[in-house]
Amino acid sequence: MALPQDIHFFKYQGTGNDFVMLDDRQANWDLSHTAGVRALCDRKFGIGADGFILIRNHASYDFEMVYFNADGSKSFCGNGSRCALAFAASLGIIQGKAKFLACDGEHEGYLQGDQIGLHMGDVCEISESLGDVYVNTGSPHHVRWVEQLEEYPVLEQGKLLRYHERYAPGGSNVNFVQQLGNSEIFVRTYERGVENETLSCGTGVTAAALVFGTATGHQEVRVRTLGGNLSVTFKGNSKGGFSDIWLIGPAQKVFSGTFPTALLEGTKN
Repeated sequence: MALPQDIHFFKYQGTGNDFVMLDDRQANWDLSHTAGVRALCDRKFGIGADGFILIRNHASYDFEMVYFNADGSKSFCGNGSRCALAFAASLGIIQGKAKFLACDGEHEGYLQGDQIGLHMGDVCEISESLGDVYVNTGSPHHVRWVEQLEEYPVLEQGKLLRYHERYAPGGSNVNFVQQLGNSEIFVRTYERGVENETLSCGTGVTAAALVFGTATGHQEVRVRTLGGNLSVTFKGNSKGGFSDIWLIGPAQKVFSGTFPTALLEGTKN
């Protein structure tokens, strides 16, 4: 099927992590058209976003979320999933609770007031890596503890770790974390696929919270990001693995509009 003359899109953000959203229940979007993803996410010549999300029908779930990073690569996205839940609710697909499919499998979610909760996948382990720690929360994450995170060179250090040979060929997201209080942390993330620091990263926040919980015993962690506040709750520990992991925070529609399909013509993968 072909795209219409104008693409009707929606822009959502979850604690500053922003996404171009399409209602693609008719499956019009060619999933191999990664150049089109890059064009739409371009902040100078396109709409501008950290990622691109399609909402599609699925026979066994309320919906399927197809997620692309801004560079056209695929991964799981925590904040993107929370925005997808908000978008699906606005389309009338879900009410209150949902089960949906993402690239890493089944997820549950709920909407309660301005808070949207996402049930993350189980995490088997936390491992040492390059003097810091590594954890996969649906996407790979390097986690480093630092002091004075406000002044820390996130971009420079993030690039070095993201492209380190230890993580070749796919690379890793990189999170820098500072403890703020008894059960609160501050997280800044360099995201692969965006190749820059983002205002928030849901899978990164979750990774940092699990690492913090391992060190302190807390299983409810408040998280500050540059784009807003989130919370993470979970069960388990680093020895037996983590389960019942929930990422909770706000997600909002920013605006909607149309993008001329003709501007995507001539783009190449």
